[in-house]
Amino acid sequence: MLFTDSHAHLDDRKFDGDRHEMLMRAREKGVSCIINVGYDILSSQRSLSLADKYDFIYAGVGIHPHDAEEEGHKGLENLWKLVKGSKVVAVGEMGLDYYRDLSPREIQQDMFRQQISIAREVGKPIIVHDRDAHGDVMKILREENAAVAGGVLHCFSGSLEMARECLKMGFYISIAGPVTFNNAGKLREIAVEVPLDRLLIETDAPYLTPEPHRGKRNESAYVVHVGERIAELRGIPVCELAEATSKNARNLFGIK
Repeated sequence: MLFTDSHAHLDDRKFDGDRHEMLMRAREKGVSCIINVGYDILSSQRSLSLADKYDFIYAGVGIHPHDAEEEGHKGLENLWKLVKGSKVVAVGEMGLDYYRDLSPREIQQDMFRQQISIAREVGKPIIVHDRDAHGDVMKILREENAAVAGGVLHCFSGSLEMARECLKMGFYISIAGPVTFNNAGKLREIAVEVPLDRLLIETDAPYLTPEPHRGKRNESAYVVHVGERIAELRGIPVCELAEATSKNARNLFGIK
């Protein structure tokens, strides 16, 4: 079985002591491809460096809503310099976060819009972060014609109705470790209802560690637990879920 971890932050300093060993554990578990996702310019540069070092890692470059105010216009200028790299497969992560509100909402929204514009121009999909901002995320995706670029709602936390609207726009839905939690009833329903050809799985490592490792640092090998849980919920073999979600990731991110 070959799995794809469609969203991770393996450049994070939490991996500084054992990054290579962690990546080899993922390979041993059958993880054949990882999308490492930047959240500001420095992390985007680190993602590119990691992708250059390992042939099974690809990079997303973008500015997270938490960093929208600090990065500002200069950050967008630097993003333009990164986004055309040969191993850059997506723009993001980008979006809105009204839970922590670390950047003013109007700045988050402007940065979100401008990154969608960049993605449309360079012809690469977007990776969308949405936390407690469902209505405005959908509004901006429609107004900015984000469907032209395509993309994924990562670590999906919206309703089934929202998922269906995203699917109508041509977006993929990615599900992470919380689907393994005991209180994940709504997310489990979505994991079953999303068509198999529009579903991705991810870790968001080092965050959102799935059971049975909850409470520890997350890593790409644990995407297998996400896949196993969703396969169980859907009543299909794990190998079918792994093959389908890996194919979806290759299609979305243009990976041969």
